[in-house]
Amino acid sequence: MDATELRDVQAPIKAQYREDPDAAVITLSAEGVIGEGVSCSVNTGRALVEAGLHPATGGSGMHACSGDMLLEALVACAGVTLNAVATALELKVRDATVKAEGDLDFKGTLGVDKGAPVGFRDIRLSFDIDGDLTEDELATLMKLTERYCVVYQTLTSAPPISVTANTD
Repeated sequence: MDATELRDVQAPIKAQYREDPDAAVITLSAEGVIGEGVSCSVNTGRALVEAGLHPATGGSGMHACSGDMLLEALVACAGVTLNAVATALELKVRDATVKAEGDLDFKGTLGVDKGAPVGFRDIRLSFDIDGDLTEDELATLMKLTERYCVVYQTLTSAPPISVTANTD
């Protein structure tokens, strides 16, 4: 897809959202069902992913770790956003690799140390970009990728999350 095709695809969508701002608000959802061996099956829309405990918390290593899945979502979103921005701005990017790493202290997750955080304490997102970009173009590409990456923005500006529980 080139910049013209991207603009042609997005123009009517943007126009609709300008005319009807409520139409731009979409609710995404995910659902999982708990399973054997401390696991949870999640339908991603493309495949069924069975998530389970990380080996550092007693898992077998046979299931996807939800922490890995969070980093994978960040990488996917950042990669798609970088590609869209580069396409829209007609920047000469031949290829790019996106990597995310995160540090967890499992003492918090396992309740071994009440002072240890539960969750990632640091996440590092990096891009290896193969392209003919000036310093200004690279700076713009990175700034806009950060600005428009949904997962990145969600992690850096966490929204409130409500939790409910229902029984049959």
